[in-house]
Amino acid sequence: MTTRIAQILSALLHPLLMPTLIFAILFYLAPESIQNLELFNDSARVGMLSLKMGLLLLIFLQTFVLPVFSIYALHRFGFVGDLRMETLADRRIPYLVTVAIYTFVATFFTLKLKQFPEVALIITGIAFSIAAVAIISLYWKISAHAVGVSGMVGALVGIAIKYGNSDLFYPILAVIMVAGFLMSARLHLNAHTPLQILAGTFLGLAVSVGVVLFSDFTF
Repeated sequence: MTTRIAQILSALLHPLLMPTLIFAILFYLAPESIQNLELFNDSARVGMLSLKMGLLLLIFLQTFVLPVFSIYALHRFGFVGDLRMETLADRRIPYLVTVAIYTFVATFFTLKLKQFPEVALIITGIAFSIAAVAIISLYWKISAHAVGVSGMVGALVGIAIKYGNSDLFYPILAVIMVAGFLMSARLHLNAHTPLQILAGTFLGLAVSVGVVLFSDFTF
C-alpha cells in the first residue's frame, strides 16, 4: 500500500462518515431492518427527495457536516492546532463537542422521529462509542478510525444475528474487508500503533454489538 492510497482511505473512511455509511447500507440493501421505512417511503417525501434519501441526507448533515464545521471553527479560534488532530491535545475538545452533537442527534431522532426508533438506537450506540473515545483520549491516543469502522461491522453483524437478516451477509463481508484495508492504512501512515488499532477495534465492536443484541427494542 502506498502512502497516497493510505491517505485517501483514511479520508474517505473518516469516522464521522460511518453513520452515513451504516444507514446507506441498511436503507438500500436491507430496508426491512428499519420497520417503518418502506411504509413511509411510499407515502412521504422530503422536498424532491424520497424519504430514504431525505433521511440519509439529514443523517449526513447532522453527523458529518455539523461536527466537521464545529471542528473547523475550533481550529479557526485557536482551540485546535492541526485539523488532522494527530496529538491528544488537539483531539480532546473536538471529541467532547462531537459527543454533544451526537447526543443531540440521538435525542432528536428519539423524540421527533419516533417512527424510526432503529435509527435513534444505532446513533445512540455511536454516541456511546464517541464518548468512550473522548474519555480515553484524555490520556491515550486510541484509533478513532478503528472504532468507527469496527462499530459499523458490529452494528451490521448484531442486526444480522438478532433478526436473521441474510441480506446483510455480503455487505458485512465487504465492510470487514474495507476495515482491514483501513487499519492497514492507519498503520502504514504511522498514525497509530497496533495496540491502539486493536483497542479501537475491540471498543467499536463491543459497544455496537452490545447495543443491538442487548437492547429490548425489536427491529
